[in-house]
Amino acid sequence: MYEPAHAWFRVIVRPSMMPFTLVAGLFASADAAAQEYAARQVDGWTVAASKDKGGCFMTRTYEGAGATTLLLGLDVDGSNRLSVLNGNWSIKPKDRWQLSFRLSDGGYANHPVVGMASDGKKGFVTNFEAKFPAYFAASRALHIYRGDVPVEQLSLDGSGAAVAELRRCVDVFRTKAATGAREERRSDRIPKDPFAPDAKRSSRD
Repeated sequence: MYEPAHAWFRVIVRPSMMPFTLVAGLFASADAAAQEYAARQVDGWTVAASKDKGGCFMTRTYEGAGATTLLLGLDVDGSNRLSVLNGNWSIKPKDRWQLSFRLSDGGYANHPVVGMASDGKKGFVTNFEAKFPAYFAASRALHIYRGDVPVEQLSLDGSGAAVAELRRCVDVFRTKAATGAREERRSDRIPKDPFAPDAKRSSRD
């Protein structure tokens, strides 16, 4: 639950966690996904389709110690996940922590995260409520803390345009999934030979 800036240190309701392994597929798009949505650069962010074509992600790598990578993924069902990785961090995969996230106009206090590793970097992944991408898009910066210890302070310049493109990418796969579901439902009702004497709507012979 998003807390306004004036009250963001209050304890919030914690969302359920997504297993850290599910985010791994976001870091590389398969050829099949790329054929339906080609990765592109938008105001300093890379927007691309996820490997399983279940959604899309936007990512950016920052200069500085450990070259922090920030990634926001969005699925066709509206769920999201945020991952942050750095080459200097010692957090281990599957480690569980509680971190506080502060955006321009609010944030999430004592929010659960799960450790992960990818491309030689270590970090964490977490998920938020459905409105999080909108808050992310409207923010100028993301600050992350472990208690009183600053974890990272990242500029979100260009995030508005990148999130808009992220949603367009997801719409490509959402439309495809809906079309596929309609076609499957239709084919389930059609028998192999509708002119056979014993033809039935549910026949699969």
